[in-house]
Amino acid sequence: MASEPFNSGSVPATTGAAGAAAQPPSALSIELRTLRWSDPLRWLALGWRDFTRCPGLGLFYGAAFVAMGYALMKVFEEAPAYVLALSAGFLLVGPFLCLGLYQASRHLERGEPPDLGDSLLAWDTRTGTLALFGGVLLVLEMIWGRAAMIVFAVSFDGMPDFKGSLTMLAEPENLAFTITYLAVGAVFAGLIYAVSVVSIPMILDRQTDAITAGLTSLRLCLTQPGVMLFWGALITLLVVAAMLPFFAGLLVVGPWLGHASWHAYRGAVAAEQPTTDAAADTPQAADGAPRDISM
Repeated sequence: MASEPFNSGSVPATTGAAGAAAQPPSALSIELRTLRWSDPLRWLALGWRDFTRCPGLGLFYGAAFVAMGYALMKVFEEAPAYVLALSAGFLLVGPFLCLGLYQASRHLERGEPPDLGDSLLAWDTRTGTLALFGGVLLVLEMIWGRAAMIVFAVSFDGMPDFKGSLTMLAEPENLAFTITYLAVGAVFAGLIYAVSVVSIPMILDRQTDAITAGLTSLRLCLTQPGVMLFWGALITLLVVAAMLPFFAGLLVVGPWLGHASWHAYRGAVAAEQPTTDAAADTPQAADGAPRDISM
């Protein structure tokens, strides 16, 4: 019976340590890899490889991106003041639409064949976290839209009627407005990019919450701004180029960038350390042998 106080007191301590080890890491403790300037080009190469390995699935999502482009054009014809703000829809909806592409790249990475049905339901296991994160991005989108409306109203003494034309913006007297409008858009687009560039694939890949994922993405952009700005510039250039031929280029560029974004996450955020469930199930002695907790 002399060993009873030791045993009865040691079991809760071991259980508590196991419970602490099972907690997900904080945003500041997640390891970020040091990136090279060549890494974004490597992500594009890996993304293209994934696209060619499952082209049918990629073209399905590419068609969705093309539909988004035509919807944006329709909005421009009816309410051009909202166009720049709604263009963030590619930053807002794009990563969520790419969930299926992330899932496909995830399967390819494991040597498993991707499946369209599985990719469409990729959000199912992270519904609550994705909904919370999407709500945050939606709030930023709404603030961006309101700021764009204010810039229009102040610059033109009311809302101008462009009749679906950008000619008025190109006039020299509107140069100050154009610069201000684009500057406001750049601030909000940069913020949305910073908090979402790796957060959505991170939520899909590991057990984490929306705040941790967003802060990890933001920390990546703040600690390695040069490479991440280069990656953002590549995304912007490819998307703009794909939109020029009546959005047809998005059929390929959209899924290509989706696959590449998965590899950006995998290249920038270190893999999650595996936890030892067996150690949590069985109390261990100092020498590694199971303790006898019998009375």
